[in-house]
Amino acid sequence: MKIIALCPGTYDPITEGHRDIIRRCSKVFSTIIVSVSDNPKKKPLYSLKKRIEFVTRSLKDIKNIEIISFNGLLIDLAKKNNAKVIVKGLRAISDFEYEFQMAQMNKKLIPEIETFFLMSSLEYAYLSSSAVKEVAGFGGCIRGLVPKEIENDIVESFKNDDFK
Repeated sequence: MKIIALCPGTYDPITEGHRDIIRRCSKVFSTIIVSVSDNPKKKPLYSLKKRIEFVTRSLKDIKNIEIISFNGLLIDLAKKNNAKVIVKGLRAISDFEYEFQMAQMNKKLIPEIETFFLMSSLEYAYLSSSAVKEVAGFGGCIRGLVPKEIENDIVESFKNDDFK
């Protein structure tokens, strides 16, 4: 049975933790739609165009994915793309509390769409885009935190204060 799953996120920038979740999902579901959020409330550092570029370069070896942007309700995106599952990566209890609330709201809006919680691999349990930006902003090493395909771009963007 073919099952389309959404992997939504801001991906500001995509991390090795994000990539790990997406790779693991690509082995379970027939199609993964990596949906890059254009939510202005999140105030991303990188433009939507740059975040999509980073995601595309970082995931080029995964064959059963599509990369799109979205704004609005995630559940509407799922319905529009015939997705049956929303995948959310969890690092800690605090992630679960927020994501559980969102999953329940989505279930209320469209009961036939399921949320699939996937625990992060231990090696990435501490990793977040915010942490990457903080380390890079102070000139720290981000090797192994972000895909090597975009590591230099991130480092250079902080050296040049080259955002948006």
